[in-house]
Amino acid sequence: MYIIAGLGNPTDKYEKTRHNVGFDTIDLLAKDLGVTMGKSIFKALVGKTMIGSEKVLLVKPLTFMNLSGNAIRAIMHFYKIDVSKLVVIYDDVDLDVGRLRIRKKGSAGGHNGMKSIIAQVGSEEFCRIRVGIGHRPEEIDMINYVLGRFSKEDRAQVEDAMDRAAKAAKAVVTDGCDIAMNKYNG
Repeated sequence: MYIIAGLGNPTDKYEKTRHNVGFDTIDLLAKDLGVTMGKSIFKALVGKTMIGSEKVLLVKPLTFMNLSGNAIRAIMHFYKIDVSKLVVIYDDVDLDVGRLRIRKKGSAGGHNGMKSIIAQVGSEEFCRIRVGIGHRPEEIDMINYVLGRFSKEDRAQVEDAMDRAAKAAKAVVTDGCDIAMNKYNG
């Protein structure tokens, strides 16, 4: 069984913000797969589905970004899912708007949600799909930037990137992280 987790912040206040591209990507994936994200377990919204021959849990932690690892660790423990079967989708300020970067492992890179997950699961050895939200202008502090909304032009690019990220997540499950990296990075 795989977990595909999208990071974001719960409540309507944070909908469509830069920091919620992980949540938005999970919503796209759920819609594409005909999954309802209605079940709440371990402080997360979860939808169960199949991708190819693999069972998959789509997960949106409801713990707020900085505590995302708590929900993910609890779900992994309950379902006895190995960290190698974890895929995390999240925003990245170091990537241009709309770019994707998929990696098999790595550090948190300053992202608090990823710091939480790495600390809770005790490993950096899981696939991650980073969606570029653009570089923060110097005159805006980081919190206001990531909790802000995209311009109309940027939103169109990010929606395309989220669609590609959803497809990449499916490719990770069916073909592995290496093949997804080769196909979707860039």
